[in-house]
Order: sequence, then C-alpha cells, then structure tokens
Amino acid sequence: MNWLEKLKDKWGISSNIQIVLIFIVFAINGSFAAWVAKPITEFVGVTSDTAKWIYYPVRILLVFPIYQFTLPLVGFVFGQFKFFWEFEKKMFSRFRRNPK
Repeated sequence: MNWLEKLKDKWGISSNIQIVLIFIVFAINGSFAAWVAKPITEFVGVTSDTAKWIYYPVRILLVFPIYQFTLPLVGFVFGQFKFFWEFEKKMFSRFRRNPK
C-alpha cells in the first residue's frame, strides 16, 4: 500500500479527486491566513519594520487562529466542508485532553 492509499484510508477518503481537493484547500488556506493576518498586524502597530523577535511571534499567533477559522470556510468553497469540519473537531479535541 503506497503513501497515498494509506492517507486516503486514514482520512476515510475513497477518491483521488477528493484528496487533490483537500491538498488544494490546505495550500490555499495557508496563503489566505497569512494574507489576512498582514493587515491585522499592521492595525495593531506591528509592521515588518518592527523588531523580528516581536514581529514573527505576533504573526504566528495571529495566523494560527485565522487558519483554523478559515479552513472549513475554504473547504466549503471546494465542496470539502464535512472533511474539514471533522478535521477541526478532531484537532481541537486533542487540545482539550488532560495530560496524565
């Protein structure tokens, strides 16, 4: 079983087209989240002229929640809302677990 078949099995996908759409959504959403974060960082007064040790952590802290929020939305545009909604729920459930 090759890596693509393993991934399809892990994600519960049967179609190669669906996995291509999922990869496209991940790619577009990453760029989209970074694009949306730029004016927000500038609004709060953090620009590329700001010290790098401030600028990059602020950008990362902004991009992460934007990415999580927009992932199901971009997935919806590509007809993959159900996959990304389940993906988000599974990821957030991992954050809530209590370490033992």
